[in-house]
Amino acid sequence: RFECRGFGTAQHLLFLGIQIAFLSVCSAFFGQPFFAQSVITSMLHVLSRSMPNQQVKWLIFTVPYWTLPYGLMASDVLQAGSAAAALPHVMGILSGHLYFFHKNIWPKVGGEDWLFPPQFLSRKLDGAGGGDDRSKSKESISNALKARKKGRGKKLGGS
Repeated sequence: RFECRGFGTAQHLLFLGIQIAFLSVCSAFFGQPFFAQSVITSMLHVLSRSMPNQQVKWLIFTVPYWTLPYGLMASDVLQAGSAAAALPHVMGILSGHLYFFHKNIWPKVGGEDWLFPPQFLSRKLDGAGGGDDRSKSKESISNALKARKKGRGKKLGGS
């Protein structure tokens, strides 16, 4: 079985490609010329579903992370004074849910995770793609910390 990572540059590129493809179709259908706000909302939706009970600050409120995309949508609707301002957010939430469902929920109920980047893309963007990537990065950080110069330092403004 192919072991795939749920993170990394290749996976992020795949996520963006899926979002752009889906949102291009939706934007044409709904007559939305731009969908950058929808891509941002889809990223926010996927991240908020990954850790839904995390508390985040939004304006002056502390809210659960899963409510943030909806709060931003409500904020845009109130600022615009029209319910039509919710359309980019709704498209983003739907496209983010499409990705999240097929990447996280469907495999847990017995389905196959088909949202993984091609092997050549993983090798090119994420390096070797072996299982010890985290240990390599920890070792690299450890070596960098050991190699830095330690000394007394200099007083700011002094000579």
